Amino acid sequence: MVRRHFFLVGALVILVIMAAVGGLRILFGGEEPGGGPGGPGGPGGGVAVAATTVQPRTFTDRVDLLGVAKGRRSVTLTAAATQLVERVRFSDGQFVPEGAVLVELKDAEQNAGVAQAQARLEQAERALERWRTLSERGYASKAAVDQYEAAYLTAKADLAAAQARQGDRLIRAPFAGVVGLTDIAPGALVNPGTEIVTLDDLSAERVDFEIPERYMAGLAEGQSLTATTDAFPGLSIQGRIETLDTRVDPNTRAITARAVFPNADRRLRPGMMMRISLARGDRQGLAVPEPALSVQGSSAFVYLIARGEAGARAEQRPVVTGARQGGFVEIRDGLSAGDQIVANGVNKVTPGQPVRVAATPAPSAVAGVEAPAERPGA
Repeated sequence: MVRRHFFLVGALVILVIMAAVGGLRILFGGEEPGGGPGGPGGPGGGVAVAATTVQPRTFTDRVDLLGVAKGRRSVTLTAAATQLVERVRFSDGQFVPEGAVLVELKDAEQNAGVAQAQARLEQAERALERWRTLSERGYASKAAVDQYEAAYLTAKADLAAAQARQGDRLIRAPFAGVVGLTDIAPGALVNPGTEIVTLDDLSAERVDFEIPERYMAGLAEGQSLTATTDAFPGLSIQGRIETLDTRVDPNTRAITARAVFPNADRRLRPGMMMRISLARGDRQGLAVPEPALSVQGSSAFVYLIARGEAGARAEQRPVVTGARQGGFVEIRDGLSAGDQIVANGVNKVTPGQPVRVAATPAPSAVAGVEAPAERPGA
């Protein structure tokens, strides 16, 4: 019992001594609560902050738009007749040249029809030649020759029709491209309109996108633009406007533009969502790093470093912002070129608080990055 009271008394004495020492240090100017010697932030007074100088920079205004990629030429091949599949002559994902036979349908009846039409044509041709000879010798009338000539032309047309029906049993590639996936196999019955396989020319990708009519003044065929896609983060794809539609949609008040992007490595695929960035010209404006900006509701402000006889203090300065890109924010009003502001750590600063500049980024840190894209309707 005595031992436990001894320990309690000892702990109480230690706490009293620690409290007395802390009070004496504060009283005689040693260390203030929450800071080092001499005031907040350590020696010299004030909170240590990094600073940057407000400077002009070049902004490239852009319009961000969305579009869906399509092959330079894309088609879904279908059957033109009801028939059984005889042979499939391609593999999924294979590149095929223009005119290559992809699928053969059973054509025994069509082959017989062609042979029959060919025989009739030859017979009609021989008869016509005989009657022409007789007409030249004066043994046949011109009307008889015309009759046999009509029969010959009819037989020739019948042969062409039979050959066309035979050709319908061969499904060919209308252009060079890459075939997609298919479930068609020999023995399958196909009907007119049955999808056989897709074929895409992937040498380039087309992207159709709508541009609000208020931006039409800066549009032109051949104009360069940039695209990105979620499939390849960080990849910037350069393209150009190939065609502008002849009409503005009266419902959306937008015009449709068609852009073309080279795709030699075939990384882009039809159906991809593409983000189109269209440059609208360069301009100059003041900029600050994004970490230097503080936003509260609809208001934005920075901390201007105001220097006086008493030292540097943080002055809260409301600003009007503009474009954002590359880690910088355009300042349209509220600051002047050469002003020094708190570059980061604004959450540690309060208006009127003494500050001590710990580091100042080089002027080049605020120069030369493109301005953010402008979004239609913003």
